[in-house]
Amino acid sequence: LVDVVESGGGSVQAGGSVRLSCVASRFNSCAGWFRETPVKERERVARIEGDGSTSYLASVEGRFTISRDNAKNMLNLQMDNLKVEDTGKYFCAPDMRCGTWFRDSGYWSQGTQVTVSS
Repeated sequence: LVDVVESGGGSVQAGGSVRLSCVASRFNSCAGWFRETPVKERERVARIEGDGSTSYLASVEGRFTISRDNAKNMLNLQMDNLKVEDTGKYFCAPDMRCGTWFRDSGYWSQGTQVTVSS
């Protein structure tokens, strides 16, 4: 079992920015972020591959940026120009299978809440 702690969530007005961070006891070479929103049970948001290439949910493309700091065992999600529909709980997935949106485990950490108001 991998220990995962997300941080950085909070409340922000539409158009604002939030930076999420995730520290995990172990990361696969590929990792990502998911979210739960009032209208979607769980939604894939962003993924980073071992070579640094990234993939995004279409609605966040150009606004969100996923990055990682291997020295700190940390995964980040910079969220800019936030919209009300970005409101939700965000979860770090340190164990993604490269080239897919699947994970090695079905364990989900507590996540961090992001609330965007108009």
